[in-house]
Amino acid sequence: MIRGWRGRIGRGRAKAEPPTREEESLVATTDDAPDPPPRTVVPRWVQLVLLPIALVAAWAIAKAAGKVLLLFIIAGLIALILNPAVALLHRDRVPRGLAVLAVYLAFFLALAGIGFLLANPISHQVQRFSNNLPKLEREANKQFATFERNLNNSGIHIHVVKPGKTFVQSLSDKVGKSAGKFTSFGTELLKEVAGAIFNLVLIFVLSVYMLLYGPTIGSLVRRVMPSGDGSKADDYPALVQRAVSRYVGGQLLFSLIMGLSAGLSLYIFGVLGIFPDGEKYAVAFGVFYGFAELIPYIGPILGAIPAVLVALFTEPISALWVVLLFIGLQQVEGHVVAPQLFGHTLRINPLLVIFALLLGLEVHGIIGALVALPILSVLRETAVYLARHITFEAWAGGGTESGTGERGVL
Repeated sequence: MIRGWRGRIGRGRAKAEPPTREEESLVATTDDAPDPPPRTVVPRWVQLVLLPIALVAAWAIAKAAGKVLLLFIIAGLIALILNPAVALLHRDRVPRGLAVLAVYLAFFLALAGIGFLLANPISHQVQRFSNNLPKLEREANKQFATFERNLNNSGIHIHVVKPGKTFVQSLSDKVGKSAGKFTSFGTELLKEVAGAIFNLVLIFVLSVYMLLYGPTIGSLVRRVMPSGDGSKADDYPALVQRAVSRYVGGQLLFSLIMGLSAGLSLYIFGVLGIFPDGEKYAVAFGVFYGFAELIPYIGPILGAIPAVLVALFTEPISALWVVLLFIGLQQVEGHVVAPQLFGHTLRINPLLVIFALLLGLEVHGIIGALVALPILSVLRETAVYLARHITFEAWAGGGTESGTGERGVL
């Protein structure tokens, strides 16, 4: 600004004019902006030898670690999700250990509160559905008999009653057993919980340690990665945490919206008489659909199955309307809700998203599919960060791909 005033005086003006707001803003922005850090040059021998060996070694270690690596990844994602709350409490002069304890207590209390609010209505509706299974089975058999009679009257002699009864009986037995397990919390469920309790405790302990030593881990990561410009917008650990938090927050909000939409739509169908049982089981269907939405791509299909099966038991026309309802919900989900929520979170090519989901499903089943997208978002932030701060030594001419700003050789 001083040079600007002097320049005006030197051009013969009698009095220096004060700088405008635009000039002050421009100068302040220029003065405050940190200088871009110099790029790190990756020499040719590292590209030729170390990078391929590192990739092969990482793949071998990941394959050998198997389930252990998955537990560490889940614990790391939980730590990244909870770390902002821990950092906020720690900033107010609360010891970090006490902050971790408080955040975990709040987390578990919130889960318990949500479970308590939903457990009674869901359990009641599932129990009602289980009790109504014989009636639904009889109605389904009547529908098969009516359908066969209409075919015979039309000159088409096909036996569908006996196969239909067998199918309905088998399906009824399986659904009844599943509903009984869900509502009774009996021995089988306890066995399943006992089988998973070790993994849950291990994940909990690992995430607690990761939160306790979060600053140390962040400092170590900053030393390993190329240096940023010193701002939060160019801090690698902060970028990773922000990417995971945005994805998880968007996914939870997305599941909540879709679950509420499904439950409310089915309730309206029940009130209007289009799907009478929709009014009875709207809460259970809506909660199940919302949880199923946590599983990308195949979740909407899985979430619609219970309502469609119940409709098939009662009235095929109702099943058709229910199928059309869920198709409409999925169209709204894909063209309105999802783009608005995830447009600024993942920012990843859909082909990579599909590949990551299929790879996670193949390697670790449903759990692998659930953690695939958070891992992909972390990999994206890593690739973008490295692209800003490293450059590869060119193979022709002995120079580097970037002519300016090199920091040194790795």
